[in-house]
Amino acid sequence: MKTYLTILFLLGFLCFGHFKTVAQNPALTIRVPYFGDTLTIETNSNVLVDLKQPVAELQVKDFYAAISQTDFQPIITSLVNYRSRYQLDDWLFYQLIRRTAQQLSPKATDYERYTLYKWFLLVKSGYNAQLAFTKGKLLFYVQSDDNIYDIPLFIKDGKQFVCLNIHDFEKIDFEKDELFKVDMEVPEAVKAFSYRVKQVPDFKSKEYHEKELVFYYHDVEYRYNVMLNLQTNNLFNNYPTVDFESYFNIPMSSTTYSSLIPVLKNKIKGMKQAKGIDYLMNFTRHAFMYESDQENFGAEKRLSPEQTLLNDFSDCDDRVALFYYLVKEIYDLPMIVLVYPSHIALAIELRKPIGVPVVYNGRKFSLCEPTPQRLELPIGQLMPELKTVAYQVVYEYLPSAK
Repeated sequence: MKTYLTILFLLGFLCFGHFKTVAQNPALTIRVPYFGDTLTIETNSNVLVDLKQPVAELQVKDFYAAISQTDFQPIITSLVNYRSRYQLDDWLFYQLIRRTAQQLSPKATDYERYTLYKWFLLVKSGYNAQLAFTKGKLLFYVQSDDNIYDIPLFIKDGKQFVCLNIHDFEKIDFEKDELFKVDMEVPEAVKAFSYRVKQVPDFKSKEYHEKELVFYYHDVEYRYNVMLNLQTNNLFNNYPTVDFESYFNIPMSSTTYSSLIPVLKNKIKGMKQAKGIDYLMNFTRHAFMYESDQENFGAEKRLSPEQTLLNDFSDCDDRVALFYYLVKEIYDLPMIVLVYPSHIALAIELRKPIGVPVVYNGRKFSLCEPTPQRLELPIGQLMPELKTVAYQVVYEYLPSAK
């Protein structure tokens, strides 16, 4: 009888302990919105870790120690599996991490906690990320081997670290304001982050809308209905200035691509090469209104080809990138990008050069101007005021088969 009562007592104690644990740490479902899709993550509410204020290095280390003891692994597994399933580039994967951190700790409620969740999810996904403080501001860096411009970086152990959240702060004087790096190493965080975007996700079809693009070529009106998605702009929010090779090779989503490129190919298939390129140049020149980035955005901003199609206004950088993309996809010809002090243009290697060619690495390239000017410039001509201005070739594209 005594044994029976003892067993009942032990069972009751174990059950009480079990239910107490469940009550203390109930299941947690996280739904992460991601460009028309939703990633659902099942985990435990113990991943919701408090962060003591004010935040300094000690609080960061306490946060890491606390969350490391939780059931965080289902979150990492879900993120990594989603990245693998949809072949997300690092920049697109980071957008998923940002949205996941927002569900765990809204940015507007506790910025430092939100930032620490982003950092934690990134390092536990294998990326080499670093936290630092300057004047009480929590900065978030990631190791990257890419050429990145206009945002702060530092070198540590011969590796470049680029600031991921500088856009959240007003100007910081990195010459005067000392940067204090958080002394913490995460063993699995060894991977460099790349800003190269080689694939743009295909959003849900219901997220696309049709936009009509109209332009005139030799006094004939042409209209194209292109499928576009407003989420494309969100995808590149806070995307930094990268080198021209990375910038010029940002692709379109397959839905946008299939609504435009095959149609343009069909339109120019009967034209001679030079005329077909002239047609594409005039499409890029006149299907959109011109406006400088300062007028349009208040700062320098480079648009991807899909963004240029989406936005009503664009500048010379954006048009050259779109024109380059059209020529590459339809003709796949050698090209060079020419940067002047206040302008950018493209030159293409045609079967026979037109005008005075630009000679580069033994090849002859014909100038093309896809940005509207006060003169309607044919292939091979440049604005008169630029003829004596020095330029720099910042990128050369050579098709692999040529």
